[in-house]
Amino acid sequence: MSASLAIQAEPRVVLSARGLGRDFAGFTAVNDVDLDVEHARIHALIGPNGAGKTTVFNLLTKFLQPTRGSITLLGQDITHTRPDKVARMGLVRSFQISAVFPHLTVRENVKVALQRPAGLAVQFWLPLSALDRLDARADHLIGQLGLARWRDHRAADLSYGRKRVLEIATTLALDPEVLLLDEPMAGMGQEDVAMVAGIIRDVATERAVLMVEHNLSVVADICHHVTVLQRGEIIAAGDYAAVSADPRVRTAYMGSEA
Repeated sequence: MSASLAIQAEPRVVLSARGLGRDFAGFTAVNDVDLDVEHARIHALIGPNGAGKTTVFNLLTKFLQPTRGSITLLGQDITHTRPDKVARMGLVRSFQISAVFPHLTVRENVKVALQRPAGLAVQFWLPLSALDRLDARADHLIGQLGLARWRDHRAADLSYGRKRVLEIATTLALDPEVLLLDEPMAGMGQEDVAMVAGIIRDVATERAVLMVEHNLSVVADICHHVTVLQRGEIIAAGDYAAVSADPRVRTAYMGSEA
């Protein structure tokens, strides 16, 4: 094998932030945050409560406007771009609280999400049968995420873990390049945690995933890169082994280096 073939290509950065900061009436919630999120890799954003993780998510997805710094998505500056346009550009996010329609079936929830990329989101004059064209794509996503057995069940009747999987399915319906997951394991039992972690790992083979997560066992198991925040600033970054051994991280989580 030639030397050129033996060298692996550098990972492609799809979402980047430089010097990102946000102030609230004199209080600095996020300060000088640099991030590089790479295609087909899982990047975790961790830190103790109040570290600024959700604020960083809100800045990246433009729910909040940064006080300073810049954000780039797929090579384009999105620092001042509206959140709806950012989503259409390929940056899609889930929230801590599951956001599905409880009285619709699994398939119907996914079809609702598919309407925008299919150009059907605002065509209210069309008959309901016009959505039948979305069945095949919806069923493919449902099968891909292990929900085929529950396709015709109401979302309200699913376990909490499978509701979170359904939410991931609805975000994937938008075919994102970058998927942001805000505490996807929150409130789950161990069995659901293992299931959802496996699904996130599979999802990340085709797109970048940036996740805020408190379950450090999951972070250690599936994440390629970890950024640790404390009081709005990065105190460590690298793989899990490196950041977990950092005395500053131990102090942030445990209150002491011991």
